[in-house]
Amino acid sequence: MIRPVARQDLPGLLQLLRFMDESPQRGVLAPEARDLEGLAEELEDGLVLLREGEVAGYVGLYPFWDGAALEGPLAYRKEDLLPLLEAAERRARELGVERVYAFPREENREVRQALEEAGYGLLHVTYFFVKNPEGLDFPPPEGVRIRKGFPGPEVYRELYRESEEGWALRLKWTDEELGEHFADPAIHLLVAYQGEEPVGMAEVELEDREASVAYIGVVPRARGKGIGRALLAEAARLAQRKGARLLRVRAHDHEKGALELYRSLGFSLEEAVATYAKELRARR
Repeated sequence: MIRPVARQDLPGLLQLLRFMDESPQRGVLAPEARDLEGLAEELEDGLVLLREGEVAGYVGLYPFWDGAALEGPLAYRKEDLLPLLEAAERRARELGVERVYAFPREENREVRQALEEAGYGLLHVTYFFVKNPEGLDFPPPEGVRIRKGFPGPEVYRELYRESEEGWALRLKWTDEELGEHFADPAIHLLVAYQGEEPVGMAEVELEDREASVAYIGVVPRARGKGIGRALLAEAARLAQRKGARLLRVRAHDHEKGALELYRSLGFSLEEAVATYAKELRARR
């Protein structure tokens, strides 16, 4: 039986989450809390699979980007994954969701197979690397300066449109949403200018003692000149000034140059996450 999560299910769900934590091969987006009170506060639209009254599986659904994201599916048995995905899809349709995303770790073959059997398509694999921010010292090439600050919605959109090779989700943000995002004191935007022309940018997010380069890109006509390295070096300097001891970067599987760059600069692979999506069309 699959039904919405109830308070009495939390101990069993906590045990399932701890089972998941035992191996990276079970890794998938899931609730972060590992205590009963935290789980009670964190869960949104969650479903549990019960077998003989005990929690045997879980899948969650919450708003994300232009649709919804799955937590899980999580299960002790491989054959329970597909029924959980089907239940999540029914719930998504009830909520009027048109697109559902899932984020298993690259090595989680069982969940990836279940997603593909359920009609999800692989968008890309994202590789996350980490390094101490020290030791990255690459000055910008001649004629290029890096400034900190949001250049305004239109300039940002044009730069993002030219430098982004994958999704263009930020292009859908309103001026107000962009302004609010970059007004956050934990978010810093670095823009590279060739003369007065913006040709690249890096977005850095700071949290506790860590800094994450959420995005870095250079427009095609300015690539191959060391601007990307200079932006990364400036992000590392910013991280050090803010007291960060760890710098995290990421790149999709099609960004071969970025992957090679991070490895050559001494970054260590932390994890790889596969992004899947499925379009839900209204039934006639």
